[in-house]
Amino acid sequence: MLTNFKKTTEAILPGLLISVIISIVSQYLATFIPTIGSALLAIFIGILLGNTILNKPVLNTGTKFSEKTLLELSIVLNGLILDFQVLKKVGFSGFAFVIVQMGLTLFIAYQLGRLMKFNKKFSLLMGAGNAVCGSSAIGTVSPIIKADEKDKGMSITVVNVIGTILMILLPLLSSFLYQNETVQTSALIGGTVQSIGQVIASAKIVGGDVTNLAIVFKLMRVLLIVGVALLYGKLNLKETEPLLSKSDVEEAGTKKKKTESIGIPWFIIGFFLLFVLRSLTDLPSQILHSAETISSQFEIAALAAIGLRVKFSDIVKEGPKTMLYGLLIGLFQVIIAVVLIAWFF
Repeated sequence: MLTNFKKTTEAILPGLLISVIISIVSQYLATFIPTIGSALLAIFIGILLGNTILNKPVLNTGTKFSEKTLLELSIVLNGLILDFQVLKKVGFSGFAFVIVQMGLTLFIAYQLGRLMKFNKKFSLLMGAGNAVCGSSAIGTVSPIIKADEKDKGMSITVVNVIGTILMILLPLLSSFLYQNETVQTSALIGGTVQSIGQVIASAKIVGGDVTNLAIVFKLMRVLLIVGVALLYGKLNLKETEPLLSKSDVEEAGTKKKKTESIGIPWFIIGFFLLFVLRSLTDLPSQILHSAETISSQFEIAALAAIGLRVKFSDIVKEGPKTMLYGLLIGLFQVIIAVVLIAWFF
């Protein structure tokens, strides 16, 4: 057991250290160019180095750990940064916005995929990845619909690329449309951008209040992965039959059993527990400040890891048609979000 722990630690350490070093450098550089911010710098430096001198397989385990675990720990600590007054800004309208936004994204991603002659499973993976939470959602629903590794890999690559593009563009769009007003900007970023890390990076370009509220919108989407998994478990995946056909009852029943094991991610539970603690008790300011500082450090290191894991070779490999499909989904997501924000807020 001790040997396995040592091997795991040794595998994680190189990528983790590089992610931390990039985060430190990005924070230092951000003091000279604060308009860009340390979060965006960390991703850009990560992308640059990850496609040149640091494009090394030995870093993969550590960058994957940093991207996933550090980001999840950061989200948990955000529960101490928020309080109930912040959530009241979202209210029922915010929850309704997220549900409608997700539903329309799933529908359009699937219909567009079929129109462009992609198979059912790939279209469904693209829907889940864009509607919910990027790679995590794709990883969750892949075994449910029995997606092959090629479709899974393609969808993860394209969704991450589109998320990176929206991460940069949406703060500019929100500045033009909403003058960076907190609720509308948070809804646009938190309700549209694909992965949690990309949401945080995008929101940080605007400011702290938007970051906190955008995370709330995003966590609503992550929580609804359970509903998406249950839905996917009931679909007919035969290419020649309608998606909602009931001809394959036995297979649907098997899938349903699988979806019943889909649980709420641990970091959402941790986030809400600390959120309740913060809302119901008067915690010392030192604890709140420490939580915010640690959360920020974990975030930036995770974002550096995300940048290190974006490979230009993967983008080229997927081809123009697949990338066009992803770009069209992203475009429709933004248009739908803008329309719904005008309606709900």
